[in-house]
Amino acid sequence: MSHVDAMLQMKTWAVVGATNNKDKFGYKIFKALKEAGYRVYPVNPGVSEILGDTCYPALKDLPVVPEVVNVVVPPKIGEQIMNQCAELGIKNVWLQPGANAASVVTAAANIGLNVVDQNCVLVELCNHK
Repeated sequence: MSHVDAMLQMKTWAVVGATNNKDKFGYKIFKALKEAGYRVYPVNPGVSEILGDTCYPALKDLPVVPEVVNVVVPPKIGEQIMNQCAELGIKNVWLQPGANAASVVTAAANIGLNVVDQNCVLVELCNHK
């Protein structure tokens, strides 16, 4: 089974870079995962609520440890997120196009994380219906 298929079977996700700006992918991804039946937590220190859900400032602030972290932030922040995932025992990261710089992929691999870095979760959700 591919990392894509394995991660899509996991039901508890966090979206780092989620936003209440409906034009941005952080919003579209959060909304799509939620509508597909996933338990999904938005993470963004600059936003308090998205679609009626509390938005958390950091992964460590979540009420649960997510099975998958979807990353929609610039690579410089993405590298820090990989370290946070490792510290929290999160093994699965999905790097959206634009967040999947080689430095982030390398950081994740060096830590031993399972990484999806060539696929958009929005496209994969449509393909797996």
